[in-house]
Amino acid sequence: MMPGANMKIDTNIKLPLSFILFALIAFVVAQIILFFSSGELVAGQFRQPDIWMGAHFLLLGFAVMIAMGAMYQLVPVAFLTPIWSQTFGFIQFFVTAIGVTAFAILLGVKPNIAVYGGAVVVIGVLMFILQMVITISKQEKRNMMTYFVMGAISCFFLTIIAGFLLAWNIAFGSINQHNTILATHVLLGVAGWFTLLIFGFSYKLVPMFSLSHGFSMKWAKPAFVTYVVGLISLILSFWLNNGLIQTIGWFIVMIGFLFFFFDVKEILAKRVKKKLDKSFAFAILAIFIGLGIHVVAFVVSLIGISDQATWSWLIFLYIMGWIVFSILGYLNKIVPVLWWTYKYADHVGKEKVPLLKDMINERWNLILFSLFIICVLGLVLSALLQLGILVWIFQGLLTITTLLYTLAVIRILFV
Repeated sequence: MMPGANMKIDTNIKLPLSFILFALIAFVVAQIILFFSSGELVAGQFRQPDIWMGAHFLLLGFAVMIAMGAMYQLVPVAFLTPIWSQTFGFIQFFVTAIGVTAFAILLGVKPNIAVYGGAVVVIGVLMFILQMVITISKQEKRNMMTYFVMGAISCFFLTIIAGFLLAWNIAFGSINQHNTILATHVLLGVAGWFTLLIFGFSYKLVPMFSLSHGFSMKWAKPAFVTYVVGLISLILSFWLNNGLIQTIGWFIVMIGFLFFFFDVKEILAKRVKKKLDKSFAFAILAIFIGLGIHVVAFVVSLIGISDQATWSWLIFLYIMGWIVFSILGYLNKIVPVLWWTYKYADHVGKEKVPLLKDMINERWNLILFSLFIICVLGLVLSALLQLGILVWIFQGLLTITTLLYTLAVIRILFV
């Protein structure tokens, strides 16, 4: 089988690429904003307009838009059903891109009217959810991936509703449970939507990129059920303000993540490809980091640490080390396969075409991914030790690394 053959579908490549290119620009913008907000990072003050703006460019502009673009490409491959309406997809891209940009900027410069940008984001997200629900509903035979993706989409819907309520409250101030809604919004977004989505697509991508066969996926159902029960427990603990339920919730989601980890371990044990590409190895490293942070969150909850700075940095580590590292690793595999399939798949056997590995610079990837790890670890340690100059240096280096990564991905499109 030629490289990319199992990514060959009828989706117009311009649709996923539009999301991916917008996301990469937002990624750079987010890091630049956080670089100029390094003072707030040192102080552990994450609830500041500048940090809100940077965080939403990172999570909505980068992570969400990448997830949407990837789903336009991967859902037809994984579920063997074409996208419901590609024209609707392009309209949804423009609506969401405009909404995300307006919302993130308004959060930074005029938070009291950010709700209007938020309303456009909600419309864009609802359009995306409609697109995906109609597309996935055409799948002939349900599997565990279906449940992970539909669970993720459900969390995404609730995340956006909670986010809109927060923006509404900043503008009009009529809701008392602001902090509870904020905690629910963060949990459903990072641990619900992103984690369930990465779980689901990892069951497709890990075997694909490691050339694995004969694995069982026996932990997939326990992972899904346990993780969702854990999320519900945590949300319940926020609303009841109950520390015991919260600690139990952290324990349950940790076990859910562990079940997923067992499946990935088995898939990798049965791989044909012994030497993993740097990008894919980075995505696998992210799984270890994600599991580690779940363990730390449970322990921190168990011993009763509740200060905002500790939990803020744990959330930051979770977003960067698990979600962003997963995206960066997988994206650097998906884009070459996507582009090679589009540009060269039909020319194989008729003329000389580059190999897939010719589109990937492994040495450059090793440098970039090493820099990402150094920057994130350096940033967190410097902030915890209150070393302002080092926070500024590491965030500056992270910004430069982000720009270099973006250019490296864009370079693939010129091979």
